[in-house]
Amino acid sequence: MYPDWMFNAVKPYSSVLVANRGEIAVRILQAAKESGLRGISIYSDSDAKSLHVEISEEAIHLPGKLLSETYLNIEAILNAAKNSGAEAIHPGYGFLSERSDFAQAVIDSNLIWIGPSPKSIKIMGDKISARNKMINSGVPIIPGEEIFIQDGEEYIEPLAAAAARVGYPLLLKASAGGGGKGMRAVHMPKNLKSQYEAASREASAAFGDGTVYVERLLAEARHIEIQILCDENGNCVHLNERDCSLQRRHQKVIEETPSPALSDDIRQLMGQSALKAAKSVNYVGAGTVEFLLSSKGEFFFLEMNTRLQVEHPITELITGIDIVQKQFEIAAGIDLGLIQKDIGINGHSIEARIYAENPSNGFLPATGVLSKWQCPSGPGIRLDSGFREGDEITIDFDPMLAKLIVHAPNRKAALRKLDTALSDFIILGVITNLGFLRDIIKQNRFSEGRMTTDYLDNADNSIFIQPTIDPSHLIVIASAAERLGINTKSSSSINDGIMDNYSGHVGDPFKTLSRIFP
Repeated sequence: MYPDWMFNAVKPYSSVLVANRGEIAVRILQAAKESGLRGISIYSDSDAKSLHVEISEEAIHLPGKLLSETYLNIEAILNAAKNSGAEAIHPGYGFLSERSDFAQAVIDSNLIWIGPSPKSIKIMGDKISARNKMINSGVPIIPGEEIFIQDGEEYIEPLAAAAARVGYPLLLKASAGGGGKGMRAVHMPKNLKSQYEAASREASAAFGDGTVYVERLLAEARHIEIQILCDENGNCVHLNERDCSLQRRHQKVIEETPSPALSDDIRQLMGQSALKAAKSVNYVGAGTVEFLLSSKGEFFFLEMNTRLQVEHPITELITGIDIVQKQFEIAAGIDLGLIQKDIGINGHSIEARIYAENPSNGFLPATGVLSKWQCPSGPGIRLDSGFREGDEITIDFDPMLAKLIVHAPNRKAALRKLDTALSDFIILGVITNLGFLRDIIKQNRFSEGRMTTDYLDNADNSIFIQPTIDPSHLIVIASAAERLGINTKSSSSINDGIMDNYSGHVGDPFKTLSRIFP
């Protein structure tokens, strides 16, 4: 039986298989339930007791130990869809979400693909073809010498010549993929050869394609992205921007909307450029067009992500639009039902990514069991996560534990709310970056809205290093504090507690202890 909103659907469906895991699988499965769809999950051996399996109406096991046997196994996922009676597949983000061959395989299996066409994915997934499309569409691109070097070709002379014409500093970028992989900044000619080889090698390992090209490195730039929605009838809107400038090694750390750097005029021009980019490939679905904003106020196309973004919740909070629900509707052939003047900006929203990692040890991933997991709550606070207390954190998957999202009337209020929420987030059993995040948002450059993409990589990391404490000591001290009846509601500052690096700011009697031991 189809849900009511499918009444005008061209391609109605009643069930969806989520070809993903963790936080994003939970998000999509919850949205499916709210939409009246039967949500089906897949899982590997290590995910058998995961939250996304627990909340799905049916879960299909994928045998095997390797990702290539499970979450990257197209044949196994299609068999799971067939065996469960799924009518549609949502890829989430990561894994197979931007693989045109997966999208085509889903369509060829007479299933509904919740995403853009395989052709759009293929064009925008290759940075070279995407840049050429932008040039033809009049979308500004990063200036530089577009000399593209294929993996295995003789590269020294053409690379050196291109670099000389572009000038230093420059950026070597993998044509395929994203997430900072296959990307290297080169500041001096003597480093060009080694950095090229490293970029090409990393790109080959990550994407199976070692093609690298050269472009100008924009110093002190901001990373601004525009969320778009397009239906099958050519209706297209943008949902304003997200500022993702706070990054570490090209990985986003904190995102916010609206951007403190954008004027209304630039926002409008950037939004129009994003829609041009989408229309150039007949885009259908939810997607994100990413730009770099220079210190002079010029913006340039960076890439397009043909999928749901990690940071989509902040856009949902300022627009009131459920992007996943819109993905469901668009895939069913339902009109967008929105025009650009319908899209407003209500308040300010910020997202912080909570990772199991040790900021004091080069941000190495951390492992352990979540012995305590107490999440912040209250008006304007949202937490998207695939974990709960008792779960084991391993090195098998990405170390992101959760996304903490806040919404407030303005940026200043949103920052206060985020700081409070981070301080109230209690995580024990694994080292996290909670304290690191609190330190970042207290930096003047962040609080004043002056962050650029190179800030963290150039910053003195010592300002973010926290003292550590042995986990067993935490338990002993906390138990003693509880027996002594220490007041856990103390109003004194907890900013400098010794346990910040272990659990953020640990709270309940744990939070009190961080107040007692400076």
